[in-house]
Amino acid sequence: MKQSSILGEKVLLILKILKNFFIIFIACSSLVSCEITAPDAEIPDTRVRIVATSFAPYDFSRAVAGDAANVTMLLPPSAESHSYEPTPKDIAAINSADVFVYVGGESDEWIENILSAADMGGGKIQIVTLMYCVTPIEEAALPGMREYDLPEDDLSAEPEYDEHIWTSPKNAVLITEKLRDSFILADSENAGVYRTNADSYIKQLNELDSDFEQIIADGRTKTLIFGDRFPFIYFASEYGLPSYAAFPGCAEGSEPSISTLKFLIDKVNSERLPAVLHIELSSFGQKLSGTIAESADHKTEALLLHACHNISKEEFLAGETYLSIMRSNAAVIEKALG
Repeated sequence: MKQSSILGEKVLLILKILKNFFIIFIACSSLVSCEITAPDAEIPDTRVRIVATSFAPYDFSRAVAGDAANVTMLLPPSAESHSYEPTPKDIAAINSADVFVYVGGESDEWIENILSAADMGGGKIQIVTLMYCVTPIEEAALPGMREYDLPEDDLSAEPEYDEHIWTSPKNAVLITEKLRDSFILADSENAGVYRTNADSYIKQLNELDSDFEQIIADGRTKTLIFGDRFPFIYFASEYGLPSYAAFPGCAEGSEPSISTLKFLIDKVNSERLPAVLHIELSSFGQKLSGTIAESADHKTEALLLHACHNISKEEFLAGETYLSIMRSNAAVIEKALG
C-alpha cells in the first residue's frame, strides 16, 4: 500500500508538471503567433496623396510637402518622358490622388486625355499645371540650328511653348508658391508645415539665383553652345545668355545637318569657348558635343548641363534633388563661361 501511495503521488506530480508545461506551451504559442502576424497588419497612410508625373514636379512637391504628405512620381528614373506611355496603375494613381502635379508641355499630352476621361475625384482633386505658373516662352529655332519647318498646310497651328520652365530658379520660386497654396487647399490641417517648408525652399532658390547671377557676371564670355537639344531657353533668357544648339528642346535625337555642325564648331572657335554642353540621358548629345569639342582649334571639353527633366536610377538612389543638380550646373556654367 505504501509503495502504491508513493507511485500515485508520483503520477499526480507528473500530471501536474505536464499540465503546467501545457499551459506554458499554449501561452508561448500565442505570443509567437502574435509576433508573426503583427508586422503583416498594414497601417493605413492617412496623409494627403500627391501624384507628380516626372522628376521636376515631384522634387518640388516633396520639398514643399516634407513628411506631411505621400508624394509619388509616375515616370520611372531614366525613362524618356517624350515617349512615355502610362500604365493602368498610373491612371489609377492619378484618379485616387488628392493633388495631381504635371508640367503641361508637349511631353505631357497623354495626360490631357486622362484628365478629360477621368472622374478626378468628383472635382475635389487639386490639379497643378506648372506651365500655368509662369510666363511660357515659345520654342523656336536658334541661329544655325537645323530647321524644323511646319508643313505648308499647318502654318496656322498654335505655337508650341517650351516646357522646361524650371531651369530658371526664378520660375522655380513661382512653382513653389503655387504648390504651397494648392497643398493648403487640399490639406488645411498641415498649412503651417507647407508654409514653413515653402519659405525655406524659396530662400534656397533665391540663393541659387544669386549665385548664378554672380557666376555669369564674372564670366569671360556669355555664350553657351549645346551639341544636343536645347531645354535651357528659360535659363538663358533669365540671365541674358546667347545660346546655340543642334536641336530644339523637345526634338527627337537625330543627326544634325552638316551646316549646323560647321556653324557650332565655328562659333566655338571664334569665341574661344572652353566647353560644349550636352544634357542628361542623351547618348547622341554626348557624342555630338564630344565631336564638336574635338574639332575645335583650341582646348575645349564636353560637359553635362543637367536639365532636371529626369534623372538616372543611380542619381535617384543617391538622393539627388533639383537644388543639388542645379548647384552642380552652377560649377559647369562657371567653366563654360571661362
